[in-house]
Amino acid sequence: MVNEKRLTNEFIELVKIDSLSRQERKVADVLKAKLSALGLEVVEDEAGSKTGGTAGNIIGRLPGKAEGPAIMFSAHMDTVEPGIGIQPVLKDGVFYSAGDTILGSDNKAGICSILEALRVIAEEGLPHPEIEVVFTIIEEQGLLGAKNLDYGMLKAAHGYVLDSHGSAGTIIVRGPAQQKVEVHIRGRAAHAGLCPEEGISAIQVAALAINRMKLGRIDEETTANIGVITGGKAINIVPDMVHLKGEARSLQPGKMREQTEHMKRVLEEAAREFEAMVSVEIEDLYPEIDLGEDQAVVAAAVRAARNLGLEPKLEATGGGSDANIFNGQGIPVANLGIGMNKVHTTEENIAVADLVLNVRYVVEIIKESVKMLRVIPSST
Repeated sequence: MVNEKRLTNEFIELVKIDSLSRQERKVADVLKAKLSALGLEVVEDEAGSKTGGTAGNIIGRLPGKAEGPAIMFSAHMDTVEPGIGIQPVLKDGVFYSAGDTILGSDNKAGICSILEALRVIAEEGLPHPEIEVVFTIIEEQGLLGAKNLDYGMLKAAHGYVLDSHGSAGTIIVRGPAQQKVEVHIRGRAAHAGLCPEEGISAIQVAALAINRMKLGRIDEETTANIGVITGGKAINIVPDMVHLKGEARSLQPGKMREQTEHMKRVLEEAAREFEAMVSVEIEDLYPEIDLGEDQAVVAAAVRAARNLGLEPKLEATGGGSDANIFNGQGIPVANLGIGMNKVHTTEENIAVADLVLNVRYVVEIIKESVKMLRVIPSST
């Protein structure tokens, strides 16, 4: 049975530990100790040294008490700003921050759910396959912990990230691939009052190109955006340099690549018209998630939700998470809704009831995974 008091006390403890991206050392040490106390073999990889962080990814392994492939549960340790000195406030069964910071339920609610689920299965003596726990770093700044995880340490056949919108029973089975577009436009400087005709305005090139671009909602599966524009030195100088940063993402990688090629083509055409120079760099940020209903990772989560009287919701998302990276590494991983609201704002909140339900859901997924293994016919 879930110990609500223990769970809420642990949530309070963890959200009060400062852990901005690349500053996860304190919370990592606490979590390593907690996992070890729960009987897991715990290691820390070298992702921190590769990314300029103070800590690496934490990987814990609990030996199985049932036959079958290992299952993974994951959450990230870092939080966004403003995230220093968080003071959680409990009001009418809901956790908020004091109002001048985020709360940090993204993603410490996921961490607490995993820890309490491990305690429940130990206290109730529940059979379970080998369980791997992965707590990642720097998720909020480009999924860098998952990207630099030592995947040779993992055995899991499939897994779950606890880091999505919606309450327990929400299962993210599709997510977009994303590419970053970085652009440098070089024109020619000139005095804007004395001889503007001798200059080539990089800002005008950028403006023409952006005006011609398809941006925003491209279709039901695809989006694109130019999010950063920098350039120019003074109001009396024709600007010779502009730097743009943008992105495209789609549930269909082919559509994403078509969009970024469109953006590149439009930029090159605008540059030619002004006789300017442009360089466009396109970088893959993460791959798509595309899980089928019949895959074990989805089927177990669906059946577990129904066992708890929840209606499972198989959804697509427009955002990225560590689940994208795990799937790209060949590990089928679904992202689960955990009931956090208004994340990345000072109004962030989560209900105690959702914290408790998350734990029950994780435990039920573990139970259901064992049941499913028992009905798999042996080979002849």
